[in-house]
Amino acid sequence: MKQDIHPKYYEAKVKCACGHTWTVGSTVPEISTSICSSCHPFYTGTEKIVDTRGRVDKFKKRLEKSDQKKTTKTVKKPRKK
Repeated sequence: MKQDIHPKYYEAKVKCACGHTWTVGSTVPEISTSICSSCHPFYTGTEKIVDTRGRVDKFKKRLEKSDQKKTTKTVKKPRKK
């Protein structure tokens, strides 16, 4: 194998903007990130649906209409010959 072609491997310290820190293996000694699993809304359960145009409400209305159609059956008229 060739000598001195691989980068140096560090145990990097990762810092999040929320203050959470942990260590990982990397080729750089320090890593800073703006969001992590400790503060991300998806992982913490504080996720909110941002709906500026009412699309979620429109979808819910359509879903209710389709459920109502499924529950009420229409009787088909016999075909004329």
